[in-house]
Amino acid sequence: MNIQSFFEHHGILRNPFAEEDAQTDPVFKDHCIGSAYHPVWDKVYGDPSEPATAVVFGPKGSGKTAMRLQIDRHLSRYNDEHPDRRVFVIRYDDFNPFLDHFRERLGAFHSKKPDKTLDAWRLWDHMDSILCLGVTDLVNEALHPEGQPNRSDALGRSPQPIDRGRIRQLDRTSARDFLLLACCYDQSTASTFDGRWAELRKRIGYKNWAAYGDVLLMILSLILPTLLVIAVWYRGSISDKAALILAPLVILPGTLPFALRWLKCQWAAIGIHRHMRVGKRDIAPLRRVLLKIPPRELASQPLPRFDRTDDRYELLSKFQNLLRQLDFEGTVVLMDRVDEPDLLGGHPELMRRFVWPLLDNKLLKHPGLGFKLMLPKELYRDVEREGREFHERARLDKQNLIPAFQWSGESLYDLVNSRMRACSLDGRQPEPRDLFVEAISYQRLLNVFQSLRVPRHLFRFLYRVLAEHCNRYTDAHPKYQIDVETFEAVYAVYSREVEPLS
Repeated sequence: MNIQSFFEHHGILRNPFAEEDAQTDPVFKDHCIGSAYHPVWDKVYGDPSEPATAVVFGPKGSGKTAMRLQIDRHLSRYNDEHPDRRVFVIRYDDFNPFLDHFRERLGAFHSKKPDKTLDAWRLWDHMDSILCLGVTDLVNEALHPEGQPNRSDALGRSPQPIDRGRIRQLDRTSARDFLLLACCYDQSTASTFDGRWAELRKRIGYKNWAAYGDVLLMILSLILPTLLVIAVWYRGSISDKAALILAPLVILPGTLPFALRWLKCQWAAIGIHRHMRVGKRDIAPLRRVLLKIPPRELASQPLPRFDRTDDRYELLSKFQNLLRQLDFEGTVVLMDRVDEPDLLGGHPELMRRFVWPLLDNKLLKHPGLGFKLMLPKELYRDVEREGREFHERARLDKQNLIPAFQWSGESLYDLVNSRMRACSLDGRQPEPRDLFVEAISYQRLLNVFQSLRVPRHLFRFLYRVLAEHCNRYTDAHPKYQIDVETFEAVYAVYSREVEPLS
């Protein structure tokens, strides 16, 4: 018996239980992302006008990624409805590039073992990673070709466009901050680093003639005094030896200002290269860009050139101030898929070393910034074992904590019902009970659904039951309801498989 024939009999066009990952699930993305919610949705999503942090601990397959995608979609809709007070979204869910760069920067001794590598991971590395994502997205939008339409992605998320007029109206301080952030954190490989920075400077309208004053002085000091010495030497007023000694002496005063600034920029570039450990930055391009910013405007500016958070907080504040001038009143960081990076390998101890530095109340409660942290349930066990110092630093009691991202049998039933109706013909409203014989009571379904705990296990179980049922019948003699024997036999086998994963 064909499984599609089974569904068509119940008015269902496609299998609602075939996909297990929300990111590749067309039923979820096309229908359920805006209609099927976990009971704690309101607490996690919060109010976009006042971004707040929420920390969710849940097992694999419980729907953390689905909730993250729902938050992303709803924030996109909020931005469409409130164009003058939008929320800037930073999707912090692909850690491999940052961890790979970090491991390379540490050197061979620390990078051989993952635990040694992660022992060196600090809060400022998280902040650098987040700023890399945010600044790169912002620069991409600023350089988006004028007149070319922005398109939503596969999840229906609108881009975060920037009004060209707003960019040109940035005051000089904000324009300088934008270029400084791009210098430190723009990670795009769409063009050369120097060329992309120069294009951004032109798009902003930032005039930097003052940066070339000492360059012009150096050129003049090389040409005019040299010609004067040559003229005096040619007339025979001084000897050859005196001319060779005198030439550098008359050149030096004019070249000294540029030489000193070159050394300062070189030293700053070396510091950024050494201490911004999660991104690709070469010293020579950094130095060239820093030299293009007037020295008075660069003096005393924070740069990620030391192992400390102070500079990062100042740069984060600059980033937020810049966003506010571009109609973004708040910023939300969506963190997910912590168990997927190659370096972590899903090991709880390695995940703990990676995540713990981020759990800092000063950052999580930073004004105008909200984190939505979707974390594996194994980490909450470590939270309970931590001492007083950790809890005073993290203050998870103030972070909208969800210690167990759980589903009841009733909520799972509603979720299955929502997916079935999303896949049904117009006018048909099938329910999960319709798939089973009357001997399988509604209460029995709820008990089984409750025991499976998470949507992924439930979808796998239902898919197996359907496949086993269809294998027992032919198209010539079909049966369109699953009997008790098949249901209980598949459940007994699958529950034994799920138990070790609990």
